[in-house]
Amino acid sequence: MKTIALTALAAIALAFTAGAQDKKAAKEVAVLKFKDFGEITVEFWPEVAPKTVENFIKLSKDKFFDGTQSHRLIPGFMIQLGDPKTKDPTKENEWGTGDPGYKIKAEFNDRPHDKGVLSMARSAHPDSAGSQFFICFTRERTAQLDRQYTVFGKVLKGLDVLDKLEKVPVGGPQGSKPQRPVVLESVKIIAADSAK
Repeated sequence: MKTIALTALAAIALAFTAGAQDKKAAKEVAVLKFKDFGEITVEFWPEVAPKTVENFIKLSKDKFFDGTQSHRLIPGFMIQLGDPKTKDPTKENEWGTGDPGYKIKAEFNDRPHDKGVLSMARSAHPDSAGSQFFICFTRERTAQLDRQYTVFGKVLKGLDVLDKLEKVPVGGPQGSKPQRPVVLESVKIIAADSAK
């Protein structure tokens, strides 16, 4: 009986600690500063994608995203970001293939890919995401992504900036390469209270 009681107490303590970590992560937001376009503030959803949120915050604090560009933009759908190879114009033929040197496990969940939602980009393999992510421009063409990609946050402020990004002309062989640079100057993690 004593063993059962101790096990139950340990489980409660573990649940409390995990809950406290989720609350801490939820109290942080990211400010994405786009050169010539403005800032977008996003909230995180650690309750549905804790490891993904943790990874994004770590990369942001390490300035991993600073100076990267969007290599893929589809009006009426989404803008893709987070490839470190986009910092080097001489590697343009490799844009879209970069990562932080590791992959993270998928955390598919029931949150829909609504306008302003952040989700991890990946290849055909479910556990192939690393640093690349996308922000949805609309809900109209994103239903097929639900429960197939890891949703981990949503735009809190700056939907007008997202609308400006959607209007960037695109071209290239697949019709999705921005025809002017969309540079993510910085991603700063700040306390949610500071973003109000």
